[in-house]
Amino acid sequence: MQSTDLGNKESGKIWHRKPSPATRDGIIVNIIHNTSDYHPKVLRFLNVAFDGTGDCLIAGDHQGNIYVFDLYGNRFNLVQRTAQACTALAFNLRRKSEFLVALADYSIKCFDTVTKELVSWMRGHESSVFSISVHASGKYAITTSSDTAQLWDLDTFQRKRKLNIRQSVGIQKVFFLPLSNTILSCFKDNSIFAWECDTLFCKYQLPAPPESSSILYKVFAVTRDGRILAAGGKSNHLHLWCLEARQLFRIIQMPTKVRAIRHLEFLPDSFDAGSNQVLGVLSQDGIMRFINIQTCKLLFEIGSLNEGISSSAISPHGRYIASIMEDGSLNIYSVQALTQEINKPPPPLVKVIEDLPKNKLSSSDLKRKVTSGRVQQPAKSRESKIQTRILKQDLTGDFESKKNELPDGLNKKRLQILLKGYGEYPTKYSTLIDKGTHVAFLNLQKKYPIKSRKLLRVLQRTLSALAHWSVIFSDTPYLPLLAFPFVKLFQNNQLICFEVIATLIINWCQHWFEYFPNPPINILSMIENVLAFHDTELLQHFIDHDITSQLYAWPLLETVFSEVLTREEWLKLFDNIFSNHPSFLLMTVVAYNMCSRVPLLNCNLKDDFEFFFHHRNNLDINVVIRQVYHLMETTPTDIHPDSMLNVFVALTKGQYPVFNQYPKFIVDYQTQERERIRNDELDYLRERQTVEDMQAKVDQQRVEDEAWYQKQELLRKAEETRREMLLQEEEKMIQQRQRLAAVKRELKVKEMHLQDAARRRFLKLQQDQQEMELRRLDDEIGRKVYMRDREIAATARELEMRQLELESQKRLYEKNLTENQEAVAKEMRADADAYRQKVDLEEHMFHKLIEAGETQSQKTQKVIKENLAKAEQACLNTDWQIQSLHKQKCDDLQRNKCYQEVAKLLRENRRKEIEIINAMVEEEAKKWKEAEGKEFCLRSAKKASALSDASRKWFLKQEINAAVEHAENPCHKEEPRFQNEQEDSSCLPRTSQLNDSSEMDPSTQISLNRRAVEWDTTGQNLIKKVRNLRQRLAAQARHRCQTAHLLAA
Repeated sequence: MQSTDLGNKESGKIWHRKPSPATRDGIIVNIIHNTSDYHPKVLRFLNVAFDGTGDCLIAGDHQGNIYVFDLYGNRFNLVQRTAQACTALAFNLRRKSEFLVALADYSIKCFDTVTKELVSWMRGHESSVFSISVHASGKYAITTSSDTAQLWDLDTFQRKRKLNIRQSVGIQKVFFLPLSNTILSCFKDNSIFAWECDTLFCKYQLPAPPESSSILYKVFAVTRDGRILAAGGKSNHLHLWCLEARQLFRIIQMPTKVRAIRHLEFLPDSFDAGSNQVLGVLSQDGIMRFINIQTCKLLFEIGSLNEGISSSAISPHGRYIASIMEDGSLNIYSVQALTQEINKPPPPLVKVIEDLPKNKLSSSDLKRKVTSGRVQQPAKSRESKIQTRILKQDLTGDFESKKNELPDGLNKKRLQILLKGYGEYPTKYSTLIDKGTHVAFLNLQKKYPIKSRKLLRVLQRTLSALAHWSVIFSDTPYLPLLAFPFVKLFQNNQLICFEVIATLIINWCQHWFEYFPNPPINILSMIENVLAFHDTELLQHFIDHDITSQLYAWPLLETVFSEVLTREEWLKLFDNIFSNHPSFLLMTVVAYNMCSRVPLLNCNLKDDFEFFFHHRNNLDINVVIRQVYHLMETTPTDIHPDSMLNVFVALTKGQYPVFNQYPKFIVDYQTQERERIRNDELDYLRERQTVEDMQAKVDQQRVEDEAWYQKQELLRKAEETRREMLLQEEEKMIQQRQRLAAVKRELKVKEMHLQDAARRRFLKLQQDQQEMELRRLDDEIGRKVYMRDREIAATARELEMRQLELESQKRLYEKNLTENQEAVAKEMRADADAYRQKVDLEEHMFHKLIEAGETQSQKTQKVIKENLAKAEQACLNTDWQIQSLHKQKCDDLQRNKCYQEVAKLLRENRRKEIEIINAMVEEEAKKWKEAEGKEFCLRSAKKASALSDASRKWFLKQEINAAVEHAENPCHKEEPRFQNEQEDSSCLPRTSQLNDSSEMDPSTQISLNRRAVEWDTTGQNLIKKVRNLRQRLAAQARHRCQTAHLLAA
């Protein structure tokens, strides 16, 4: 049989030489999967399935590795790693390279073996899927779990139908019948229904089986033609149903060894047209038996009790059988090799009878007769066949029972059958073993550190069984040394090991425990007496060096010579010990000392003696054994140990004997003391555990406190860092604010400078315009005075001739005056409009620059300032107009009164500007009222001007009339008339007096000229003072604005 280990390989050959399966087992190859990790382990195969051709099979292990084995091409390939155990496989789909696998997460996946890719993922089950049945066409598949069955379309991988059942009735299996369109559903209540695949119409239901042979069906198999259904369960009966007749036509009883059937499958044959006759039956003992359902004969079987089969699959063409063994490996059988004996041609009719040899039949002869007994031969009668079968069973049973027979009537094969059937041994075989580990040997590995864990576990269980058998063994310190060689020898059979040690203690360890807990003084005295009789010199040497029997005899007894002998020597020695009287063991101690007398006589130190009796020495065990036999024969009866030791007594059957050959009160006292000490230790351990827990809690609390303090320190440092960062940011922000404030101040200063410059430019321009206007008026007044002087002179010379000229000049003067007034008014309006626009533009720019940084009060102040500026501008305009009219009046009347009026207006203006600075809001209303009053004065002045014009006209008419009268009567009294005219003129407004200057005398004219020069000088001084006053007022207002902005910043 070839064996292949897949290891970590993803591909390779299945076998490396041409397989030649043996007829007895038919195994082509055994496939195992071991990992090559640090701790190697076996990966167990769980499921196997063949494809439609039968030359390829697929297998999955419990880690989800799925392999494809090509038996024709002798190759295997790892096609998928699903990382979870597979519960069912199907490899006979319509697309030959695809397969279905049911996983442990209740899902079904479809993979491609060529591309190794996932084709589809189907979900819908709520429990593990244990069966996948594929339709003969490969188009549909049925997946079955314990609670439901689902029909899938493999073209679209969509679920078509779902079989729902009651919770009380579970599903056993749902599958397609071969070569038909029928679905067979089998339930746990033994009901079997047949359904139409397309319509899911119930075609029929099989009747219930007879009550005499009623079993719960668990496994099913159908022939290839779909006519016969085989059903089995937890019984050795098989039911065969004819699906065409829908009735039970045969019940087959399997051998008595079969108590339950785990799997059924028909073995196909190329020449049976689908009506398969051979049925494979896998039973609970792991053996798959193939029987003929027509003749009910056992043809062949695979598997054994030691190498049981857990599941199996047969190829569609019937050439191969793939079986998953109980150890997780995969066996592939050749059906041809298994059926080679069956398919042999019948033997010849003529046979020669030969005498049987006198010696016993060999196992090969028995096997050959058994094989021939299985074959149905036509030359033999029915009775001969039955006899052959019985002969096979008797011979085989006798041979195997002799081979597997154990002491005390136990049979190995029966125990294995019991273990496989019940999962455990009966209580009477494992009472002491099943009591568990004794408390005295819980920490055995600390005192005896054995490398092999299995050996340590067996030793621990054996010592525990001995302690459960008798209380003294839990306190015997040398019991592990005594039992260890037997445990090592019988480590694979603990029951035999226990009984051998128990037999040794009862027979060869007699009187050992009478002086417990001290060594057996009586036994050691026997040894010393025998040694004194046979070798007095050696005993005297021991006495001289203070070496007692506890040093030269007891180490050999408590270790049963395992420390001083090799395995082979020890086995040889104990073959002789177990075959003689129990005193043989004590004589062996004496013989060992006598055979080693030469090195012992050379030893002088106690350490040397201790080393000698605890280590192996160069000593021939055969000499020792011969010496023991010599001592047994030559030792006198009075000192011979056999007179004080009982003969061999075997263990009693059914129940072990009571062992009480020890001082019970000492053991009880020690038990009590040990219990007390154990309780004290438990209390101490509990207290220590409590202290440790408290210490752990304290440590944990300290660690937590330290962590908390560290965290707080980190938080504090982080807080300080954040504060420093905040301080830095604040400093940066303060610096930025300072820079912004400085920039704002600079901008405000620039703005104020620009505003002051604009105001100065505007005031200068206004002043220049006013000065130009005044100069123009002065020039006009001078020109008019000059023209009047010329007119007066011309009138004086040619008064009469010039009357018309005076009239024309009067008209021309009036016309020029009107035009001048219109031009002046127009210019004043244009200047006022330009001034207002400039003021508005400047105020708008100013308010736009400081709008973001000033408060609502500042905005209100700006509005008030703007309104105040407008009112001031209106006042200035009105003042300028009034001033112009007053200048005209002063030109008409007197320059002094005009200067006084201008000074009065300047004082009033200065007073009003101071009041505006102190109370802007109140000043605004006053300014408007003042502007209204000045408007009223302007209207009054205009009315007065109109009256002056009317008086002037009246005066000219009077003068003309007077001139005419004077021309007619030159001697007429001139002076009274002049006085009357002066009186009349005094009654007119002052504004008309200037126009009447032409009627004054020369002295009056001279005085007027002088006063005109003085008025010009005084006017220029006043204008300079007004200019200086306005500059001071503007500087004060600019200073107050800067102070207010600095306070706001």
